This record gives sequence, C-alpha cells and structure tokens, in this order.
Amino acid sequence: MALWRLCVPYSQPSVELSEGTIALRRGEFMQRESSGPHPSTDRRPRSPIHRLSAIATQVRRSRSSTLLPHGCSPLPVLGGRCGIPRMMRAGVLAACALLLLEANAMAEEPRPYEMTAVDTAHGDRAYRLLWPDGAPGALGGEAQDRPRITLYPASKENATGAAVVVCPGGGYHVLAADHEGKMVAEWLNSFGVSAYVLQYRLAPRYRHPAPLEDAQRAIRVVRSSAAQWSVDPHRIGILGFSAGGHLTATAGTQFVSGRQDAADPVDRVSSRPDFLILVYPVISFVEPFSHRGSAEGLLGKDADSEVLWSMSAENRVGVETPPTFLVHTTEDKLVPPENSLAFYSALRKAGVPAELHIFAKGDHGLGLGPAGSGIAQWPALCETWMRAMGLIQRP
Repeated sequence: MALWRLCVPYSQPSVELSEGTIALRRGEFMQRESSGPHPSTDRRPRSPIHRLSAIATQVRRSRSSTLLPHGCSPLPVLGGRCGIPRMMRAGVLAACALLLLEANAMAEEPRPYEMTAVDTAHGDRAYRLLWPDGAPGALGGEAQDRPRITLYPASKENATGAAVVVCPGGGYHVLAADHEGKMVAEWLNSFGVSAYVLQYRLAPRYRHPAPLEDAQRAIRVVRSSAAQWSVDPHRIGILGFSAGGHLTATAGTQFVSGRQDAADPVDRVSSRPDFLILVYPVISFVEPFSHRGSAEGLLGKDADSEVLWSMSAENRVGVETPPTFLVHTTEDKLVPPENSLAFYSALRKAGVPAELHIFAKGDHGLGLGPAGSGIAQWPALCETWMRAMGLIQRP
C-alpha cells in the first residue's frame, strides 16, 4: 500500500495519508505510479492525493541543493524525515490538513454507475447461475445469456430465516443493479434478511417469457437451497423497482407449482413467492398511465391487445396473490403512482393483505431514497410491515 509521509524535523508530528485506504473506500484515486507526466506539465485536474505527492516531490528534490535553509536536514521524504524550515512548518501542516479534508469530501461523492444488461455491481461476491447448463431459449453463452443471482446471505448472528429475491429496474433494457440491487441487499442484511440480487435477461436480445422464467427460477433456486442457505422455504419474498417491480408483480400473479416427478430438483418446488415488495412499480400495460418503454422492452412494439392485457399485473391478481407492500411518489412522472393504486385496488378486491405508501415528493428511480427525504422512510416502514406480517422475527 502506498503511504505518503510529510514530516517536520525532530519532535514535530508527521502528517500521513494512506492512499490505499481511500482507494478501497470509494475507488476514486489511483495507486501511486512510478512514472508519469511531471506535475508542472500535466494540466489535468489534481486530486488531493496527487497534490500531496507533488508537495513530497518538491521537498525531496531539495535534497540535492547545497543551499538548504537553516534548520533543514537532507533526509528522504517517503518513509523517512525531511527537514522543513521552522517558519514553514505551520503552513505545510495547514495545507496538508486542508487537502486531507478535501480528499475526504471527494471520497464521499457518489460514484457514477454504468447500467448495462449485465449486473456488475457486486465485485467478486459469490453468485449462482440459475441454469448451470444453459437457460431455456438462450441465444448464446455470454454473461447476458446466463441469468444468475448474486448471494447476500444474512450474518449468522442476526439471520431471521427470511429471504428476498431483488429485481433491479431498468425498463427491461438495463439493470440498475447498484442502488436498486446491491444497496438494497445490504439494507435487507442489516435486519437479518438474506438477499439474492437477480440478473434477468433483457431486451432487445430477449423478450417475454425469458425475464419471468428467470424470476420464477430464482425463487425456486432459493427455495430448493433453503436448508443449505439457512432459509425458511415458507418466507421467501421478491422485491422489485420500476420494471423490476413489474417483473415482481408478474412473478407474484403468474407462478407455477412444483412437479414432484421433475428430473431437476429445482423444478420440484413452487415458484410462488410468500410476499411481494413493489417500489415505484410498472404495473399496467393497457392504461393511460402505463410505461410504454417497459411494455416495448418486454413484449416488443407490435404486441397485440390481448398480450398487453394479460401482462398487466392488475388483471392477474387473485386470492393466491401474496401479501404485498407498495411504495410510490406523487411526483413520479415516468411511472405514475396510478400503477401502484391499480395493483392495490386489485389486491383489496381479492382480499389479499396489502399496505400502500404514496409520498408527496420524489422523482422516479430513487432506490432507498435520499437521506432526509420523505421517501427515505419506506425501508423502515417495510421492515415494520414484514415484522407485523410475521415474515421476520427480531433475532
């Protein structure tokens, strides 16, 4: 790990900055390189790390001078000490302190995340292919052809036995797998729920029924692995955002029973989720408030009216639809809250337990919600609902 050290002579405290630590926190800074453009000729914006290294370089070069100011000693800078005139000590320390504060501020800025058809938000975390030998109807062997779940098991200390398959949104074209996947899984883990983030197949390469097959299979994989993963097979839910919310609602209204004579053990268990969590979901493909982009992504531009009606989740609700928690905002223009209202109304008519929260403020695609905003309350409300429904117990 690279360690920048700026020291003043004798008993003065040193200023140290571990470059590797910040790199691990946010990935914003590069490790120190042995060669590259000279600071005086490279005019690109400098991070505080680079500017601190420039200070170190300038001081180190003073070793070759025979005219050192009084009180300086020509000793190495990195890993050693370098004399700095007493009159300059306070200024150097103040400059380093300001740069450290700026580095921390820059490290806290959120990193842009590129959404693609492949889920790359999880680093080297373990995952499970839904069909190790190839998904049905696969058009190749690339990552986008191999649906999978990334594993976020709850810690043994606070595991409750509940599990949730997480479906990021993205209009059935890309996956918002960071703020609607990874962060959500970590939130679920915080109160003892194991999470499994789904990478499902997407347009234009895949259309219906591929995404639904992937969601159904994900639930079955978790259920069939319940003993291995310390999960209760009767407390497995599915959570989705936006188009992932449509996939979640579809998985909760178009599930399949297990076949005990199936050759594949995964197919012997049901794909019915035990509960649904829908966050600003796309629901209808036939109403004026439908999201055309999601409908075209899933079904193509030429889908007939019967298919559009059948894939509108509010039309498929029945008495066996699982209990549901819904979240939306009034200001959502992309996927209006009428989507959640339509599904909630259908649940009410079918006698299915449901809870709906519509917040006044907030645009589409906010994930867990910005800190301090109204919609940021939904994760705590959802946890409370899960406990009230007996889906999780306090460890």
